[in-house]
Amino acid sequence: MITSSEAGGGGTRCLIADDQAMVREGFAAVLAAQPGLLVVGQAADGAAAVDQARRLRPDIVLMDVRMPVMDGLQATRQILAAADPVRPRVLVLTTFDLDEYVYAALRAGASGFLLKDATAAELVHAVRVVAAGDALLAPSVTRRLIADFARQPHSGPPPSLSALTPRETEVLRLIAHGLSNTEISDTLVIAEQTTKTHVGRILGKLDLRDRAQAVVLAYETGLVTPGGSVPA
Repeated sequence: MITSSEAGGGGTRCLIADDQAMVREGFAAVLAAQPGLLVVGQAADGAAAVDQARRLRPDIVLMDVRMPVMDGLQATRQILAAADPVRPRVLVLTTFDLDEYVYAALRAGASGFLLKDATAAELVHAVRVVAAGDALLAPSVTRRLIADFARQPHSGPPPSLSALTPRETEVLRLIAHGLSNTEISDTLVIAEQTTKTHVGRILGKLDLRDRAQAVVLAYETGLVTPGGSVPA
């Protein structure tokens, strides 16, 4: 289903993929009522989401995990593996009992996670954060993700981390602990623009899509460990 918003002008173009019609329509109603957000399409399964993402070129896809025909993880992989240099960002919709999929979705390139019981304000905030190029992980999802890493063996930082300067490595650790740019700037006593520059260089040197993948890499390589304290 394509909404009338498809014909609209500028703004953040959103595609909603969920096999439950009430969820799709509820999210669409919330987002369409916000200035600068356009709902350009709805998909009831992963295959339809991939097709609509190619045709409608949304800025962000709200992706459910469990769907018929093709699940949200495979759909995310296909959407983000497209040769088109302008690809949408994916915000995965999850519930507490689906957290085992979080790591796989991050590895597939998802930029954030939103719990399905989120409020309307949380939904709008998540869409704006991810569309702006940042990463968003719900606190409860982050805790479970970190617990997952605690059960996995780590072989140590890969050679690619050696490309980072000591300051960039420090910033990566703080990103992995969930600090925002403002909090990183306060911790390191540097200008926020300097922090943004460091973050951009980290993502570029490590060929990472966004902060969500940076968090995964930091824990996956053992650069930071679950339960470790935030560097002072």
